[in-house]
Amino acid sequence: MSPIMSHNLSTWNDDEARNRDRRPRTAPERVTEGPSTPLRQLPANLDPSPGPSSHGDAPTTSPPSNSEINEDGHTYEILPSARANTKKRRMTHRKLLPIHVFMITINTILGTGLYWRGGQILALGGSLAVILSFLLLGMLSWGVMQCITELLCIWPVPGSLSVFVREFVDFELGIAVGVAYWFTCSVAFAALIAATAAEIHKWADEPGLDAGVLYLLVPLILVVINSFGIQIYGWFEVVTGVIKLFFLAIIIVAMIPFAVQGIQRPDGQSNWDDPTSFDDTVASSWGPALFICLSTATFSYVGVETPAAVALEARPTKSNRTSPASSQGLNDATSIGETVRFASKWASVFACIAYTLSGILVSLSVDTEDCGLPRPSYSQKCPNSTQVQSAFVLTADTHGQRGMGDAFNMFLVFSALSCANTNLYLASRTLFGLTNQIDGGSNVPWYLTVLAWFGRTNSYRVPIRAMAVSALAFAWVPFLQLGGGAGVNTFISVLAEMSSIAVLIVWAAECLAFIRYYHCVNRHKSELIEQRVPRVQRSNYEDDDYPYRSNGQPVTAYMSFAACILILLVINGASLWKGFHPDAFLSSYLIVILFVALWVLLKLWRGAKWTLVDLSDPDNAIQIIRSLHETSFAGFHNEPTVEAGKGSSLWPLSLIVGTTTRGGERSLAMNI
Repeated sequence: MSPIMSHNLSTWNDDEARNRDRRPRTAPERVTEGPSTPLRQLPANLDPSPGPSSHGDAPTTSPPSNSEINEDGHTYEILPSARANTKKRRMTHRKLLPIHVFMITINTILGTGLYWRGGQILALGGSLAVILSFLLLGMLSWGVMQCITELLCIWPVPGSLSVFVREFVDFELGIAVGVAYWFTCSVAFAALIAATAAEIHKWADEPGLDAGVLYLLVPLILVVINSFGIQIYGWFEVVTGVIKLFFLAIIIVAMIPFAVQGIQRPDGQSNWDDPTSFDDTVASSWGPALFICLSTATFSYVGVETPAAVALEARPTKSNRTSPASSQGLNDATSIGETVRFASKWASVFACIAYTLSGILVSLSVDTEDCGLPRPSYSQKCPNSTQVQSAFVLTADTHGQRGMGDAFNMFLVFSALSCANTNLYLASRTLFGLTNQIDGGSNVPWYLTVLAWFGRTNSYRVPIRAMAVSALAFAWVPFLQLGGGAGVNTFISVLAEMSSIAVLIVWAAECLAFIRYYHCVNRHKSELIEQRVPRVQRSNYEDDDYPYRSNGQPVTAYMSFAACILILLVINGASLWKGFHPDAFLSSYLIVILFVALWVLLKLWRGAKWTLVDLSDPDNAIQIIRSLHETSFAGFHNEPTVEAGKGSSLWPLSLIVGTTTRGGERSLAMNI
């Protein structure tokens, strides 16, 4: 049983399984001849070719024979091959091309953070803080993505953000990381719907419009869009991504004349005459104000890790079907790594350039003292301000270009809705990746049966159940705005900030997973070469099949990990240094407290030891690596054809027009 499968949640109440993953995984005892006892042998070629399976499910991989006689005459007991869960209703289609992955990532990054956070940072810390915040957070996101990209190119597995931590750091910590990322995406979906309403209030503030259209109809439309087959959905993301890039280009070009014209202050000065001006109601000096700005800028880079969340549906860029079955799976897995590599490597760079350039234009065009800029709820700079706008919209309006301001606002509405759509997709795939390995049934606790229900797709391999749960989890949040009041806005703001802090936790965990992986493969490099373990021989440049070596490792990983921890524990607290503000404290530390509590509860519930995964033993490390290899290529071969044939990607339309099949009308239950 693979380590990933052996961590199946259905074993949580089994006394033997409670501590199994806390002790080294060792092979069965060997029968040896002669005085020497060479290192245990694992099969060099895991055969990913499918074999028959029961219950009509898709095939699983076949285990090798139980023993092997080596050239030296020694007989070895071979560890049984891992069996990945390749049941048809537990797998998604692998249809996403590199362009799909990149545009899904772009749609996640280019949300309200681009258009709102620059103005908020400008009001908090001045012009210099805008540049430094976006540049420094951009460098951090690049470092984190270097770690994730290297692991992802080797193992493009479902739920990879959780899996990497589970396998190389700690099982319970990996589960908590997956839950934290699902929380981020699900909350972002609801918060972006609420933000859309705030943008539309520039034109009309009607409670009926908010409740009937924005809070109810729009989320339903986004659910329907997410219900289409992944190939159709991927091209929808490409179209919306291209439109957003076009809008961004228009805004940047339109802002240049305003930046050249400068700020129209009575004293004739500009922001850059005093680049370190700051809001003295939230900080006592510019240093703490910069720290607050760094924390604020984190929200803008949420989404650079998107390629890791969509890897489960990425398709191989190339495939050599003449290859033997023993190597075809590894070729496909490596090729999937190539599918996600470009977006994984360069999305953070693109985001850094876009945010920094936009921040420069904003700092040259908007007065830092303007009360129309967004500010945190605990700021007393403009206590009577009622109309807060994006810095881009504010720039156009203050320069007398109302029509341009309306156009900018329309761009913001589109960006928020498309970003909400993508966050729903990410939330559904994250929840699916967390639960698709759980097998329910009458012989397991009820809560595992419920979780297993979330981990199934419909007949078109869309995780519709996980998507519905992700959409409904925080669907009530936008409706709170109907009651109005500053308290509601503060609550939604705190919730949104918690989601961005949760991503920092995920980043830190991924860096730690890479650090442990890096030292693992370097410590056991001779054993990896001896046992011919593919794709992880990082230091072997002679027979090189290593998919991707990230830059500056392990220094990049250590620095990124330290920076994430510094922001989480120290920098996020800068908003409390001048005075205690409950909303600032909750925004900065509530999610950290909840995350640690979840981790502790999982440890106590499972009766697990407070030790990390044992990577010191070569057999244990190699078993983990081989299991990840198998999981990364499981289900590629002989992918079953869905019942609806060519029209499967458009199945939601059949629910609207009442499409029937040969056997009569298809029931809704079949599709969910």
